[in-house]
Amino acid sequence: MNYGPLIFLGVFLTFTAAWVGLVFMPNAQLKDVQAAVVEGSANTNPRPYSGLEASGRRVYVAEGCVYCHSQQIRAGSYQADVERGWGPRRSDPRDYVHDYPVLLGTMRTGPDLTNIGSRQPSSAWHYLHLYDPQMVVPGSIMAPYPFLFEKRKISGQPTPDSLKFTGRYAVNAPEAGYEIVPTERARALVGYLKSLDHTYDLPPLEERK
Repeated sequence: MNYGPLIFLGVFLTFTAAWVGLVFMPNAQLKDVQAAVVEGSANTNPRPYSGLEASGRRVYVAEGCVYCHSQQIRAGSYQADVERGWGPRRSDPRDYVHDYPVLLGTMRTGPDLTNIGSRQPSSAWHYLHLYDPQMVVPGSIMAPYPFLFEKRKISGQPTPDSLKFTGRYAVNAPEAGYEIVPTERARALVGYLKSLDHTYDLPPLEERK
């Protein structure tokens, strides 16, 4: 008896079932969430990333920020996340509808960044924090990222987003006639960090008709 057709059919059904379960169904569910998010409100939340923010997200991944920071506000027995002021509510799957891959993170060597754009909207603060974290967070164990900046000769007026060294950190200022300015990668990264703001309300999905 020729079992070839039966073997072929079994292999075909196995791969088809795997594809439906691992590819088709998750994508169908995601489309439902996307439709609910897009159609449910005139002020769509969350909004897609701008070009600068999307570039900054790639810098965030490349520099390993995800290894020390999470992007998820937990509830239940982890209500401490809200009590710390990291966010007003727990994270929802709809918050990540524009994220691929999702950067939930598993470590919290540093604070959660889900809502860092709301907690700290100042670009100047973020630039100083990246250049030398202890300039704005005394005792921080975060690694500095001075390579995201460059020393440049001042031509005319100083660049608006050049670093301002004050207090005991004034000794780090460059010599007269020069300034420390963020590179395009630094500007993109800060743009991404400032976009992290999930403080909007998310009504139940069944109310989004």
